[in-house]
Amino acid sequence: MKSPIEYLRFHRLASFVIGIALGSVVAVFAQDTTISAGASNPPKEEGKFRKSELIELIKLDPTIRLDVRYAKSNNFVGRPLYKEERAFLQRPAAEALVKAHRSLKQYGYGLLIFDGYRPWRVTKLFWDVTPAALKKFVANPANGSRHNRGCAVDLSLFDLKTGKEISMPSEYDEMTDRAYPTYTGGTDEQRRMRDLLKQEMEKQGFTVFSIEWWHFDYNNWREYPILDIDFSEIK
Repeated sequence: MKSPIEYLRFHRLASFVIGIALGSVVAVFAQDTTISAGASNPPKEEGKFRKSELIELIKLDPTIRLDVRYAKSNNFVGRPLYKEERAFLQRPAAEALVKAHRSLKQYGYGLLIFDGYRPWRVTKLFWDVTPAALKKFVANPANGSRHNRGCAVDLSLFDLKTGKEISMPSEYDEMTDRAYPTYTGGTDEQRRMRDLLKQEMEKQGFTVFSIEWWHFDYNNWREYPILDIDFSEIK
């Protein structure tokens, strides 16, 4: 028998899958004017960019924990999208993340990483499978994602004593108003944990995304190009 929490998670996932199915049908009849329907390659960008220097997070600090959902099936697409459970960021962002992780230790917490650098083709897939009404929660591939540049990270907290993930006002990748970093619902403790995460990340130069408490952008993301390479290609 499922616990109440397991039942709630299952119910949310089932509802969202149904929504995707319905949204896919609607998408056949609706054209989004912000991206070419046949676009299959990353957008071409003009200007000078910094050389990419993607760093694997756990090589900077092995005490950072990983739960890379897109390497598993417990994500909103429902199947693994990465071949390896690894997380990378551009070096300045990675080093700042490590500082946030170490600062959190004074409170008894550490960082739990859901995703870092994301190949452009995965961003394109997210856009294609997400219903029109929920597209604000995914990046438009015509513009690329800050994840594609290696300057965005999805993460939460874990308890250093128990190793357990900390409860937040919403689940990761939950496409509801509970995901907003300004959401006033949930418990006092959940909001306190969410705000602690935001506080420590912002101290290190990250900015929380306005509708996702778990998504943080590093302040120099504009300086890096959109990438579409596999983890195995990162040296």
